[in-house]
Amino acid sequence: MHTKKKKRIGLALGSGSARGWAHIGVIEALLESDYDIQYVSGTSIGALVGAVFASGRLDALKQIVLQIDWRQILGFLDLTLPRSGLIDGKKVTNFIRNYVHGEDIKGLPVKFSAVSTKLNNGQEVVISEGDVIEAVRASISVPGIFTPVIRDDAVLVDGGLVNPVPVNVVRDMGADFVIAVNLNQDIIEKKSLTNIKGSSQIQRKYEDNIKNRALKALNEKFEKIELPLLKQVRKWISEDKDPNIFDVLLSAINIMEAQITNSRLKINPPDLLIEPPLGHIRFLEFNRAEEAIEAGYRETMKRLKTIPCP
Repeated sequence: MHTKKKKRIGLALGSGSARGWAHIGVIEALLESDYDIQYVSGTSIGALVGAVFASGRLDALKQIVLQIDWRQILGFLDLTLPRSGLIDGKKVTNFIRNYVHGEDIKGLPVKFSAVSTKLNNGQEVVISEGDVIEAVRASISVPGIFTPVIRDDAVLVDGGLVNPVPVNVVRDMGADFVIAVNLNQDIIEKKSLTNIKGSSQIQRKYEDNIKNRALKALNEKFEKIELPLLKQVRKWISEDKDPNIFDVLLSAINIMEAQITNSRLKINPPDLLIEPPLGHIRFLEFNRAEEAIEAGYRETMKRLKTIPCP
């Protein structure tokens, strides 16, 4: 009697800043539905969640992100004065280190890779060996926001610039059946620099109050430092109603990544595409983890009804 060979399942986790917590819900739904994920590759926030999953600590990450508020978000923003980015990234690196066991990628329980971009020539760089923390840090280095990572004499930045949803990378790793998660499919239609949907009016006022107080406290740290760049930073983090530097830069990058994603998914279509509706969540709104995780879980369960488990 001939037994059908079980397909090797791979997961391509896309970029999407704060929307990336949806990856947690996606993975939970897949595991609950008996999908045996053997390969995972991620870009930007997808690399972070993918690395934590590959190290077997996704539950611990979930418990922490569900408690994140604006004070903690701003605590990650270790503003610096280099010419290559506003945020040094050491605090983010330490955060990742708490949830990724093992220093070498090849030592992780699940095969993993992170996608970054070689700033020198725009080349896609797939990191599948070496320090896992460094790999993730390179993949999340949004140009102009995070300082880049220097690796083997190459300047590495956010992989979303060339491959926001790395379907081809997962296939090259050995997957027969690729599940892709695209978090950018509705950002152009729903993204607003001035209007945010999602929470109740009372909850939104409460969150805005905390956010504004935290921003004000951060602003006060620079009050006595008279440097031209810091004057501009103070303006960016003030309570001005105009879009701040993060919103402007990231909205531009989001639009670019959405267009690149559409083109690449046509060239390298996955076997299953999951696209949670999260276009209303902005770049820094990592405090909306519960909403993002639930959207990822719900959309995955919906899509799994349309395709049999391989």
